[in-house]
Amino acid sequence: MRLLARRLVQLAAVFVAVTFFTVLLISLVPGKPEVVVIPFDPQETQRDRFREENNLDKPLVQQWAIWAKNFVQGDLGNYYTSTGTSPVKDRVASALPISLLLVLYVQVLSLLVAIPLAVWAAYKSGSRLDKLLNAGAYGCISMPAFATVLILTYYLGVQMGLVPTDGYVGPTSNIAEHFKSIIVPVIALSLGQIAVYMRLLRSDLVATLQEDFILMAKSKGVSNSRVLWRHALRPSSLTLLTVAGLSIGTLIGGSLVVEYMLRIPGMGFMIGEAVFARQYVALQSSVAIIAIGFVLLNFLVDYLYTVLDPRIREHSK
Repeated sequence: MRLLARRLVQLAAVFVAVTFFTVLLISLVPGKPEVVVIPFDPQETQRDRFREENNLDKPLVQQWAIWAKNFVQGDLGNYYTSTGTSPVKDRVASALPISLLLVLYVQVLSLLVAIPLAVWAAYKSGSRLDKLLNAGAYGCISMPAFATVLILTYYLGVQMGLVPTDGYVGPTSNIAEHFKSIIVPVIALSLGQIAVYMRLLRSDLVATLQEDFILMAKSKGVSNSRVLWRHALRPSSLTLLTVAGLSIGTLIGGSLVVEYMLRIPGMGFMIGEAVFARQYVALQSSVAIIAIGFVLLNFLVDYLYTVLDPRIREHSK
């Protein structure tokens, strides 16, 4: 109960800090949002109504307070276009599953590749293979996701015609086309994650393999593969679990650029569109949803700690 109460307080603090900071940053952007949203209005009537509906005629703190009250009640505001308005809630309902699926693919692929590489590198610690894997990891970390997207799109999409150069196909529409439309952003976002996870887990595994309980297992004749996968991997995975949870923030930042470049209609594309179109309410609501999800995910990570390490469970009691 103490942990739950602490996390709820943290959730409230993150919500207030992130959303108010977003409002503050938006207010510093030059230009008037009503002019961007409604470029032609000689009588200024539509612009005045827009300012009133979005509380832009009120002080900054009051704007945030009104928006936060509506958000907590489930009102995410409206998105304004040249043809009318549409509820932000509807846009989020269609964009959020796409981004969650993209993040899920990236995390699964990253862990599936990084864990075996880390175990292999730790087992061959100090060898040429270990040095080669570490050098490759440095290269992957130094390559930004947007650059990888451009390279992969050019060679796989333009030159070879294996994947589409932009757009998105849902898994329920055509599963084969779905994976074709998602493979480039997944690989681009996964390379850096694989490198970080592999190096981190490899370092922890090397340290764990020097522990007394590992030496005892080896002295009993336990095979090397069993020592690595059953005895060493589990206690070495706590740091990896932390980084995997925290890296969601990095993935969201990377996916914003990648989704916008490839016109994938996820939360990243929606946020980018809201920034350029000066859709303040849509931007605030989108950022708030991501911040809440980030805190909840890290709460789940804390819970998984107790599953992986019983000592943490006893201490938390």
